[in-house]
Amino acid sequence: MSEAKERSAGLERGLGLTDATMLVIGSMIGSGIFIVSAESTRLVGSPGWLLAAWALAGLLTITGALSCAELAAMWPRAGGQYVFLREAYGPGTGFLFGWGLFLVIQSGTIAAVAVAFASFLGVLAPAVSPGVHLVPPVHLGSYALTLTVQQAVAVAMILLLTAVNTRGLTAGKRIQNVFTVTKTAALLGLIAAGLVLGWGAGSAALASSWWNPWANGWSPREAQPGLGAAGGAALAMLLGRAMVGPLFAQSAWNNVTFAGGEVRDPGRNLPRALLIGCATVVGLYLLANLAYVVVLPLEAIRDAPGKRVATAMMQSLFGTRGAVAMSLAILVATFGCNNGLILAGARVYYAMARDGLFFRGVGTLNARHVPAAALVAQGAWASLLTLPRTVTPGAAGAPPQFGNVYTQLLEYIISVDLVFYGLMVGAVIVMRRRRPELARPYRTLGYPLTPLLYIALAAVLIVDLAWLTPSTAGMGYLLVATGIPAYLVWRRRFVAAADRPAPVVVT
Repeated sequence: MSEAKERSAGLERGLGLTDATMLVIGSMIGSGIFIVSAESTRLVGSPGWLLAAWALAGLLTITGALSCAELAAMWPRAGGQYVFLREAYGPGTGFLFGWGLFLVIQSGTIAAVAVAFASFLGVLAPAVSPGVHLVPPVHLGSYALTLTVQQAVAVAMILLLTAVNTRGLTAGKRIQNVFTVTKTAALLGLIAAGLVLGWGAGSAALASSWWNPWANGWSPREAQPGLGAAGGAALAMLLGRAMVGPLFAQSAWNNVTFAGGEVRDPGRNLPRALLIGCATVVGLYLLANLAYVVVLPLEAIRDAPGKRVATAMMQSLFGTRGAVAMSLAILVATFGCNNGLILAGARVYYAMARDGLFFRGVGTLNARHVPAAALVAQGAWASLLTLPRTVTPGAAGAPPQFGNVYTQLLEYIISVDLVFYGLMVGAVIVMRRRRPELARPYRTLGYPLTPLLYIALAAVLIVDLAWLTPSTAGMGYLLVATGIPAYLVWRRRFVAAADRPAPVVVT
């Protein structure tokens, strides 16, 4: 879809540099930074390697953003990454990305963040409980459909933010800006508290062996049962797996490209927003993890209750008041994060529908110039993803334990997400060779080393995850592969509609 056609469709360029930067930062900072370090610590067993996992994830984020910025400035259109993949590799690849985004990546993340919001609200309001059922569980083998108070709050959050974003771009960006500034300030406060008040604690992870996890009692066989490697090879493989949480916490930086058709002066503002936003978040995340290491013992990071490392740190420093303050900060973070995800994600399905590769109604705008139908479809599916739950039988008559299906889906899609990111970064090289004459308001710094570094790191990580977690990686590819028959159906309809003769009008 050409930019002229996009403007005629009614999209308005209402996002300035600050708005676009807030969208990058706000979509990235959710619940991940406050939680995932527990699992990463378990996998690598030392503070040095924990920080290395976050630093390597940050390197992927920065090199990816430096490369993506060139494409965003070239094609500042609704759909962003979908458009880049379509132009570089054909409509089939673009569709599979959009299909995976709708099926799991974006909608599953929205569901996960909404339930995280409800979970932390439960810390402050115990009535918001996952154990209080509004509708009795409907068991379906090893799965069940449930509606608890916690799930109802999560659905209400999704529907509220969806409704707000149908009211126009201005409403969505105001929420994004306010909540992004607030949660960034809260994260800075956490960092300052940890680094200023935490130094000198002899029991902190700071006193552990930084680069020899075995000296800390770590064992690769315990971290990954059945692991066939040993020594340094085992540590290297588990370092790759330990990057999954940090990568998830740093994901969604590409969301600003989805709303590229609504950014003013995009050739200048999109690259700047990507680079400023990603550099800010990567720096904050490294400092936050340093604060955890300075304050908490290594085992307290690894075994934090509910994996809530940030809450454990604040409670260690300030007692119950610190834990409550941290819960409030995470509520703000998750609320603002979901607003950005909801705002941006709908633009991809809108662009797909405009290309004839999704439901036709999704490709329309409402009177306020936003893709309301796409927002509603995304909100409905994300809400449904909060309802299915896994069921684990309880021991000796104990009640069953419930998990969340979307958590599995997100684990399945991690490798696939990396593949699509790698293809997007590779598109910079493809288009330099195929279409060197295209105007490039921004050119990737360090080209071709920057995109090649990203592709190399991503490829190593994809292979590592396929080796360590073959079932989850394989399921991710199968989920995206379900888009192949869907693409063929939509493609056939699109071609048939294009070949159909125009109606004759008799005057």
